[in-house]
Amino acid sequence: MPSTQIAQAGVFGLIANSGLMAKFVLIVLAGASVLCWAIIVTKWRSFRRAMDENARFLTLFWHGQNLEEIYASSDKILSSPVANVFKAGIREFKKVSTGDLTTATSEKVENIGRALNRTAYSEVASLEKHLGWLATTASAAPFVGLFGTVWGIMNSFQSIGATGAANLAVVAPGISEALITTATGIGAAIPAVIAYNHFVGQIKRVNVDMDCFIQDFLNIIQRSVLSNRKGG
Repeated sequence: MPSTQIAQAGVFGLIANSGLMAKFVLIVLAGASVLCWAIIVTKWRSFRRAMDENARFLTLFWHGQNLEEIYASSDKILSSPVANVFKAGIREFKKVSTGDLTTATSEKVENIGRALNRTAYSEVASLEKHLGWLATTASAAPFVGLFGTVWGIMNSFQSIGATGAANLAVVAPGISEALITTATGIGAAIPAVIAYNHFVGQIKRVNVDMDCFIQDFLNIIQRSVLSNRKGG
């Protein structure tokens, strides 16, 4: 493709006239980028919903009259990790206390603590789902683009060797392929790494909220144990 035509073709024209390997690299990077954006949008919505419902549940918890009332009201809060931890704790509390929320022992409190922590781990794992793809794209996409770059430069050198000339018309097609794949690789990696770091920060925040709630909830149960002992 002559250099004057390359200058006038634009990005889409360069892609259409690039080699098979460059097109393959671009398809891989474009597919990875589309999947990353789908994950980013889905995760952004789920994290926003989780944060909003966490705040809603914590308000309900600290202003509720008793645990049974809070437990009944929390059934309407489905996307809050903290609420899910609370419900798991109450279910375990009912099992070990035969449905009586006013009786507990130190051993039962340990069982409840394990149930709370197990659910917290499960919630974190759910929030982390598909984030590995963002990390993979962020780290691998530039190298995939670099592979296309190397391939394009190789084609340029082959053209020079075949024609015996090193003018712009000979090297421009290969160099253009190289630049397009490089730019596409970087374009796929940048949003992936930004989103990954943002979501990891959100997960840490949710994890802190769950850890703090678990400690507060266990303190409430422990005070119930102590008051029962004194009353007995």
